[in-house]
Amino acid sequence: MSDDVMTDDKVTEPDVVVESDQEEADPDGPQRSKREQALDTEGEIAADYLEELLDIADMDGDIDTFNEGGRAHISILTEAELLVGKNGEVLEALQELARLAVMTETGHRSRLMLDIAGHRERRRKVLEELAKEAITEVKESGEPVRLSPMNPFERKIVHDVVAGAGLVSESEGEEPRRRVVVLVKR
Repeated sequence: MSDDVMTDDKVTEPDVVVESDQEEADPDGPQRSKREQALDTEGEIAADYLEELLDIADMDGDIDTFNEGGRAHISILTEAELLVGKNGEVLEALQELARLAVMTETGHRSRLMLDIAGHRERRRKVLEELAKEAITEVKESGEPVRLSPMNPFERKIVHDVVAGAGLVSESEGEEPRRRVVVLVKR
């Protein structure tokens, strides 16, 4: 006899579970890739870690997580600029701590991005405007323009705007004095 099961004179197929390396059913929506699920897990781990830090510091803040551009993003909505620090230094430190928490739990390096009180979004707008000004100057003079030192997040924003304008940019120098140079396309 086959693996079929007889019940009340009916033949039923045995339950078959097919596992896929690519996708898994999500009861809340369409199928999601393993990468998306891993990013969700990163976000959850980081959010739990940061929520615990906020509790220890007795600070208020709502935590939002989402995925964008192949990265987990965490946003802490708060009035406490203390969590941002001078030039975003506390924010950068908290981001690194959250990344370490994810790596400790998963065994994999995380590229998650943290924003606090909208600091990164405001900084993005300022940097996009700065990049546009440098692009205009390079197009008018034909000479390279060297910008002030920036962290990797800030340099990436400038590089993206410059590339979108059809010019070339490079990073030069050593951290923490690394800067973007905007050049005419060769």
